[in-house]
Amino acid sequence: MSPASDPNVVYLADHSVLLAIPAFVPAFLVVGLVVYLAVRDRKAEAAENAENTDDESTKRKEEDV
Repeated sequence: MSPASDPNVVYLADHSVLLAIPAFVPAFLVVGLVVYLAVRDRKAEAAENAENTDDESTKRKEEDV
């Protein structure tokens, strides 16, 4: 008779997994914060580059006149 078909077999949770769960919450928070800051920084840099490009094109148009 295999243990899977035995009605008296009770599978319990692995305690090491239960103890590791609280360690994941701060890890996910740190990863989320790093991703948020990276996205914010890239958007700010893109906006700054677009602003600089607009300023340069405006200066060139003024010089052409």
